Amino acid sequence: MFLVTNSTQVPFYFILMGIPGFEVFHTWISILFCCLYTISIVGNSIILAVFRAEPSLHEPMYLFLSMLALTDLGLTLTTWPAVMGILWFNASEISFEACFIQFFFLHGFSFMESFVLLARSFDHYMAICHPLPYFSILTRKAICRIHLAIICHCLLAVLPKFFLLKRLPFCGSPHLSQSYYLHQDMIHLVCADTTTNNRYGFVLALLIIILDPLLIVLSYALILRSVLRIASQVERLQALNNCLSHILAVLVLYVPMVGVSMTHHFAKPALPIVHVSMANVYVLAPPVMNPIIYSVKTKQMCRRIFDFFAHRQLE
Repeated sequence: MFLVTNSTQVPFYFILMGIPGFEVFHTWISILFCCLYTISIVGNSIILAVFRAEPSLHEPMYLFLSMLALTDLGLTLTTWPAVMGILWFNASEISFEACFIQFFFLHGFSFMESFVLLARSFDHYMAICHPLPYFSILTRKAICRIHLAIICHCLLAVLPKFFLLKRLPFCGSPHLSQSYYLHQDMIHLVCADTTTNNRYGFVLALLIIILDPLLIVLSYALILRSVLRIASQVERLQALNNCLSHILAVLVLYVPMVGVSMTHHFAKPALPIVHVSMANVYVLAPPVMNPIIYSVKTKQMCRRIFDFFAHRQLE
């Protein structure tokens, strides 16, 4: 047990949880996690390397894709040291400062991924529904402004949450129920009034989990209406296929995000393995699946990846 107040002391550490009930198998489980993290790091790094090397990919669609890959890479590197440290070395202690640094980057990259997917849905809407003014509206300068707006929105979303939690005293057990820091998990260790935090978290959940997906659904409803007006069935299938990869990426992000939120609010008595599994899926699914989805479903990206490696072999 430990007691923390703003006026006396700060906690020296929190204790992260591995895979509850399977501690003796942590070495074997680490192989799976190591493979998933490797797929994420290598896959997203390849997309960024191909984008940088191929001038033909410097278009709005692939600019957003590169930002998504960069976000996924950041999300992976934020959780990788803590998770693998627990599984390999049983290093479950995390300092107060390191915990809040992880909080900032974990939630920041999660919010950024949501904003990037929203921006990509707008990109698809413009490309399919308004193809003529597409390149005149989504210029390089406009894309840079959108990227800057996404970063600013993430900072505005995370920083209040960060400072609202950091000012509070913690008491009780230092044990967290995840392999890394989540706001929903740590707020239960606070021994003070968390009304302001809860209200801000509720508003943020409305914006990220509800408003962003609704805007994405709206954009694809407009896209579907436009596609159904196309006379040629081949053109319809081509347009829908171009959107399929983005729809899959949206599902990969928001389904685990909603699942984590639901388990924390409505399934608190559930076994710890349920919470840990949902949290790991939430953090690992987008970075692992997005490179696979976009490499397989985006023909130009797939072709450029093959050309990239073929060119490297010739050198």
